[in-house]
Amino acid sequence: MVDGHRIHRVVGRESEGVTREQAERAIESFRTKAREGRLDLPQGRKAHQSFADAADEYIKRLEESDGKNVPIKRRQLRQHLKPALGKERIDKLTEFGLKKYRKTRRTAGATAATVNREMATLSHMLRCAVTWRWIKAETVPLIPKEPEPAKPIAVLTDKQSTALMRGAEGDQDGRLWLFVAFGLNAAMRHREILAVRYDQIDFASRRIFIPEAKAGQREQPITKALADALERQRAMEADPDGWVFPAIIEKQAKKEHRTNMARPFLRAVVRAGLDPDKVTPHTMRHTAITRLVKAGTDLPTIQRISGQQDAVDDPALYPHPRCPHRRGDRYAQHAFS
Repeated sequence: MVDGHRIHRVVGRESEGVTREQAERAIESFRTKAREGRLDLPQGRKAHQSFADAADEYIKRLEESDGKNVPIKRRQLRQHLKPALGKERIDKLTEFGLKKYRKTRRTAGATAATVNREMATLSHMLRCAVTWRWIKAETVPLIPKEPEPAKPIAVLTDKQSTALMRGAEGDQDGRLWLFVAFGLNAAMRHREILAVRYDQIDFASRRIFIPEAKAGQREQPITKALADALERQRAMEADPDGWVFPAIIEKQAKKEHRTNMARPFLRAVVRAGLDPDKVTPHTMRHTAITRLVKAGTDLPTIQRISGQQDAVDDPALYPHPRCPHRRGDRYAQHAFS
């Protein structure tokens, strides 16, 4: 059985002297070879998939499992990747073909950053295809990427930070002010903030245990002002050990906690008179880290607080040669130069 379909193989006829025992031994042999990947059958599929079919199934599975950035990935696949690669077999993509795709997109006016994001979506889709046994790992081609020019990092002044907090406090979303307080005081990422639980906060030592961060689990130090604000909020909660940002029930969220605050944050930015094109939730993280740098905090401590994956001991090492377009590396190059 492969993907719910029966595969037929003839090992011989009874009239030719083939016994039931020989047929059963053959079946066991086929099963062993299939487990070891030595049987000439598509892995996990009855037939080879086209890129277009695989892309549709990929998006469907992401939606069912609450995957990240699904609308963006769906748009990239629908508008660009499927029209260019849709008829090809997913296990027959080549580095040469992907380089041609990149050249075509760049010639059409797409920036290096835009095409890199599309290549990142393709890379994630192929990794999932290997995990789901649609293709073998050795069939995945090298995904071509190119360096991106560093962009200026937006950092809020004290006056702008105050205006942003006032804008958040005046919003109809009663938890927006707390989200902004986290962003400006803890240097945490958007998703990390929204996944915090009260039972993960040690108020005595002012630390938050983050079990699932980008660079692995860590303990996140927080300021006294943020700790005090969290204690006041906790005293008003129906569940004092639950989520700091519980899901909005009427929206029938798939998760128990909220996963995105971009829309209410945008309202606060506009209310504060700031530029929405430059000020995003990630801007608060840059602002908090910059304050640490200006306060003379040593770089290893900044690394631990911000949850950086790569060491930041030597500013001259940035941007990291292995991944020249990472935001964190661009920040380090900017902040420590």
